[in-house]
Amino acid sequence: GIDIHPGAQIGEYFTIDHGTGVVIGETCIIGKNVKLYQGVTLGAKSFPLDDNGNPIKGIPRHPILEDDVIVYSNASILGRITIGKGAVIGGNVWVTQDVKAGENITQKR
Repeated sequence: GIDIHPGAQIGEYFTIDHGTGVVIGETCIIGKNVKLYQGVTLGAKSFPLDDNGNPIKGIPRHPILEDDVIVYSNASILGRITIGKGAVIGGNVWVTQDVKAGENITQKR
């Protein structure tokens, strides 16, 4: 029930607690001491398209989680955004913008 793309970069002391439904995308970068709970998605919003309408592949599309981040159950963090050191992402939250270090996010952003 956990899907971690082999291209994802994951730091030391990474924890997935009750991992059912966790998805970690190919270009994700996860720092040290990061903790995820069940149902978390670290995904992309979409592929950008070239002039002919074809997907452009091989570019970073997934989030960066800096050290000491906690992401609670069923949160979705989408796109090439950065979740700053020590930030806490609440359960059932949808995040598509950068989060500053130490910030607590409890609603859609």
